[in-house]
Amino acid sequence: MNNKKILMITGDFTEDYETMVPFQTLLAVGHSVDAVCPDKVSGDTVATAIHDFEGDQTYTEKPGHKFTLNATFADIQPDDYDALVIPGGRAPEYLRLNPSVLKMVKHFFETNKPVAAVCHGAQILSAAGVLKGKNCSAYPACMPEINQSGGIYAEIAIDAAITDGNLVTAPAWPAHPAWLSQFIALLNK
Repeated sequence: MNNKKILMITGDFTEDYETMVPFQTLLAVGHSVDAVCPDKVSGDTVATAIHDFEGDQTYTEKPGHKFTLNATFADIQPDDYDALVIPGGRAPEYLRLNPSVLKMVKHFFETNKPVAAVCHGAQILSAAGVLKGKNCSAYPACMPEINQSGGIYAEIAIDAAITDGNLVTAPAWPAHPAWLSQFIALLNK
C-alpha cells in the first residue's frame, strides 16, 4: 500500500463515530491523518456528538467524547495532502461559513484528489460549489442543498456509499464499512 497523507477538517459537535472511526481506521491501515479545526491548534480538542437513529422523525443527539486535534489549522497547506475527509455532525453547518475551509475543499477538487464526506459533511461541499454534476449522498436533510448547488442527491441505504470520480459520500455512520472501503480503494489507485 502506498501510504497517503490525509487531511480531516472537523469542528465542535462533529459526529463522534464519523470523526473517530475514520481517523483511527485510516491510521490503522497505514495512512497518516492530520485532524484540524479552524481557530484551534494541535493538542486542542473538539466536542463530539453521538447521533443515533431511534425511530424518531430525525436523529437524536447525545454528548460524545472529546476528540484531540493533531495538527494546527493555520499551518495547513492543502498541497501537502493526498486526500480529504469531512465528517458530519453539527460542525459542517458553521465550518461552511469559513472561507479558508472552502478554499481548502476546492483545492482537492481542482487537483482531483480523493475526498470523502459523510452525513452533513455535504453542507461544506455544497457551500464550496464543488458538487455540480456530481452524485452525492448525505443525511437526507441535506438533499435540498446538494440539489440547489448543482449536485445530484443520491438516495441510498443508510449503510451504503457512492463514489463519483474522486468523491466518496455516505448518508451517516452506519455506512463506515462501505465508504471507507471505497475511499481506501481511491487512495490505493
